[in-house]
Amino acid sequence: MAKQLKIALVQSDLVWEAPELNRKILLSKIEAISEQVDIIILPEMFTTGFTMHAKEVAETMQGKTVEWMKSIALKYNTAITGSIIISENNTYYNRLLFVEPSGKIAIYNKRHTFTLVREGKVFTAGTEKVIIAYKGWKICPQICYDLRFPVWARNTEDYDVLMYVANWPKPRVSAWDALLRARAIENMSYCIGVNRVGIDGVNSEYSGHSAVYDVLGNLVTSFTPNKEQIEIVTLEKKHITAYRNKLKFLDDRDLFSLINQ
Repeated sequence: MAKQLKIALVQSDLVWEAPELNRKILLSKIEAISEQVDIIILPEMFTTGFTMHAKEVAETMQGKTVEWMKSIALKYNTAITGSIIISENNTYYNRLLFVEPSGKIAIYNKRHTFTLVREGKVFTAGTEKVIIAYKGWKICPQICYDLRFPVWARNTEDYDVLMYVANWPKPRVSAWDALLRARAIENMSYCIGVNRVGIDGVNSEYSGHSAVYDVLGNLVTSFTPNKEQIEIVTLEKKHITAYRNKLKFLDDRDLFSLINQ
């Protein structure tokens, strides 16, 4: 079990609906990471931007991007994660992939589709909360709009890391900042958010504000808004253990179960 987990957060601009070009650009950024890391985190829909044109740009689990992620994980001996548009069983998913060096893939389908742009009219919502076991750490992956729904993220599994990948627009970025910090505090876990920058094909603007918060809600990153940037952060298992043992807030959490409708 790893006592530390070294994470590379990639805050990047994305080219609209251009998977091959985005893979090329992101590969150049990954190649520039100068130290060994355990996980590389890319934004939501990192091959296309947040598009509703799923039919034109969707891939399969046997497609080029999945193979690209496998090759990076193997070459750099790191897990790599982010979401892409997947076509499966005659439907489309905004799917997060967590690809390990062994080739093992964990998947999470976005639960909360974004009503404002009718995401639910194009994409099928996920129904399963996922906990990824990696190097002795328990990671809970979620996607963008999921951040607004604390019940879905509630730490009933004693996970160590809550992780969001996003295309969260600039006009509402203050909510992004506040909710990431709140999720860390209420779940007594590290909370990671990786957001894109730039302007997409429907003129939505993104300012980044990628971040990592510790279990007390302290910001431990220093991203510059509106700037493409990679930051590497080391998470400490002893930090989680010490404060959970001392404060024991999770012992008083409510017991509940979710009913999918």
